Amino acid sequence: MTDYKLLAKQLKALAQDEPKYMPVLSNASALINENLEDLNWAGFYLMDEGSLLLGPFQGKVACIRIALGKGVCGTAAKEDKTYLVPNVHEFSGHIACDSASNSEIVVPIHKDGKVIGVLDIDSPSLNRFTEEDKAGLENFVKVLEEVTRF
Repeated sequence: MTDYKLLAKQLKALAQDEPKYMPVLSNASALINENLEDLNWAGFYLMDEGSLLLGPFQGKVACIRIALGKGVCGTAAKEDKTYLVPNVHEFSGHIACDSASNSEIVVPIHKDGKVIGVLDIDSPSLNRFTEEDKAGLENFVKVLEEVTRF
């Protein structure tokens, strides 16, 4: 079981000396990758010219750009809603950046009330993510929004 409160404290500590988004997101993806079990991708997509552009991540090669409304990431960003997907192969319009991914959770990131990106986490297992993960990762993103200079 992941200690999300500790993860949030670690994120705050990492951003204390350097709040610029690139190093903070890089370390945030490493924190997630090291502390959550059964993952094959953890990282960020950031808004750029009306679509999501690949940001810092840990894992296999990823899609570089995702249109809003496409796949889990694009849908989460467009609808400004967290998506917890037990089986990505049943998600209409799923983008298979990595065919080994079977479940996914995506949490929108905000600045000044607007979606500026998403946290995206994939697992090779079906049904990997729980409501506890959703709550913990939504809090992680809130801390990220507070401590990071986007």
